[in-house]
Amino acid sequence: MISLEHVNVVVKDIPETLAFYQAAFPHWSVRGGGSGEWYGKPRRWVHFGDDYHYLAFSDHGKRAARDLKGDQVGLAHYAFTVSNLETLIERLQNAGYPVAIWGGNDDTQKSVYFIDPNGIEVEFVQYSVDLPELRNQYAD
Repeated sequence: MISLEHVNVVVKDIPETLAFYQAAFPHWSVRGGGSGEWYGKPRRWVHFGDDYHYLAFSDHGKRAARDLKGDQVGLAHYAFTVSNLETLIERLQNAGYPVAIWGGNDDTQKSVYFIDPNGIEVEFVQYSVDLPELRNQYAD
């Protein structure tokens, strides 16, 4: 079995970044952190998640994130599955984060996209079926 353990994200400000992700994932916490150098640049870092998955944030980001509407190579977005999308939307909106894009909404799933404080697009998906053949249908 293979599963994604973590994603390492360079950010501008760790507390500002944590505010967004803590609103999205109130059951996650800071697992650890420290400071050091990354390719000769000083940085502070934290691991935010649960016992099995986490986001690694390093605070040495200086420039804007990739233009999401552009054609630059790089990360377009990453997605998380959630059990209650409406509750997640409410938590993020109450914390001051507006919905950026309303995604799919059909019999099998619904999704929404937010932009984190670093300009990174984050998708949240709620599936209403468990069968992979129904979850993974694609339009022609």
